[in-house]
Amino acid sequence: MVRKRWGVPVPGGRRAVVVTGASGGVGRAAALAFAARGDRVALLARGREGLAAAADEVQRAGGEALVVSVDMADAKAVDDAAQQVVDTFGHIDVWVNNAFAGVFAPFTEITPDEFRRVTEVTYLGCVFGTRAALHHMLPRDRGTIVQVGSALAYRGIPLQSAYCGAKHAIQGFNESLRCELLHSGTGVRTTMVQMPALNTPQFDWVLSRMPGRARPVAPVFQPEVAARAIVHAASHGRRREYWVGSSTVATLIANAVVPGLLDRYLARTGFDAQQDEGEHGELGNLWAPADGPHGRDFGAHGRFDEESRPDSAQEWISRNRGRVGTALTVGAGALAARKLTRLVRR
Repeated sequence: MVRKRWGVPVPGGRRAVVVTGASGGVGRAAALAFAARGDRVALLARGREGLAAAADEVQRAGGEALVVSVDMADAKAVDDAAQQVVDTFGHIDVWVNNAFAGVFAPFTEITPDEFRRVTEVTYLGCVFGTRAALHHMLPRDRGTIVQVGSALAYRGIPLQSAYCGAKHAIQGFNESLRCELLHSGTGVRTTMVQMPALNTPQFDWVLSRMPGRARPVAPVFQPEVAARAIVHAASHGRRREYWVGSSTVATLIANAVVPGLLDRYLARTGFDAQQDEGEHGELGNLWAPADGPHGRDFGAHGRFDEESRPDSAQEWISRNRGRVGTALTVGAGALAARKLTRLVRR
């Protein structure tokens, strides 16, 4: 049986999906969301404990799991991982670039090696993943690459200069690649999903030199909100970009309209807003995974469940803008009809 999803025939209706950074956080939640659709999911990350637990969850959710331990900063290893996926699943329909690393400190306190490592994992890992995906997608003339971005891809904030720089780089890279794909006329698409603050384990993993414990800037959303947006983007790759969460929308609009004012606001509030009282959590995972052989599985959620929002009205509207537009059009038409009827009766 061959069913069609997003206009492409898929054997058995099951897509072959690659998710990088799949051992925890957004990658973990996205892998489970794909699995719930019955997709075959290749889980790419460094942490063996997290990967093993993620594979078990994917299978229990109804998907098929393939575990591939890989450092996304290693281009050859990423190419080999992609080939392993193709050897197992036959092809790649969707590739999600989600892996990243970060250092939580003022720029002057980040060493050159640390800055390089964040850039290699976050930015070059995305580049290497995209290159590996295209190698297998272009000959088939089909496939979707989803770049997991952030509001910080447009708006830099204090204490995260390495991460913000890498996300800005991904934004520029993806725009350039999108133009090239459109020019070539290929059926392969790339899209980007800009995320809000999310409740993931990264804030206990990040290498930090601040006195307080790292935290996301409120409002905070659960990783499942991000996962729904990623799965939707994978099925609607023709759209250039998705913004997730009202805070993302507000940040990007403010940065476009009053960037200087936003600079001063973040200079005043950005340090305290990104720290909680208390000592640092786990050791940073910049050089070695926190969920490695001597670590433990952290799952998708961080320590902010009590304050995190499970849904986003803005994200729902973004995914269903066609329905919303139709409803507004019908509503406006009905209102106009009622007004016209009143005028006629007069």
